[in-house]
Amino acid sequence: MTREENFMQQAIALSQHGMMNNEGGPFGCVIVKDDVIIGRGNNKVICTKDPTAHAEITAIRDACKNLGSYQLDGCEIYTSCEPCPMCLGAIYWARPKVVYYANNRQDAANIGFDDSMIYEEIKLEITDRKIPAICLGRNEALKIFEAWTDKTDKNVY
Repeated sequence: MTREENFMQQAIALSQHGMMNNEGGPFGCVIVKDDVIIGRGNNKVICTKDPTAHAEITAIRDACKNLGSYQLDGCEIYTSCEPCPMCLGAIYWARPKVVYYANNRQDAANIGFDDSMIYEEIKLEITDRKIPAICLGRNEALKIFEAWTDKTDKNVY
């Protein structure tokens, strides 16, 4: 077994653990840096009553806490399933060097975790999406963006 297969097996084991404990769906994730697991997560949507508590999100939070950083420079993500759109966004914000996945999005859809509607919604103009998104308070909010632009002691990330 390769090192990558070993780490993936640990992500898969987390997916089974969370599912068997009724914490959430059958998804698990580990994050590795320098051959050490620095973050672990499984889907905890049910037990936390948090729709964002996907395996990748919980693992990213764990890894960032353990690293003392908001980025995953030099890290590898091993996830039991191809990341959903939310998790993919979080992964890109965290900036790991690679993502390995086991099941793909069609495998997830086949067991009731179908994200195709979200992928389709992202492609649409805001005015054409199923959930209305209405711009409100932009002039006031732009003032804060201007203040950010002028801020001299900001951390750019």
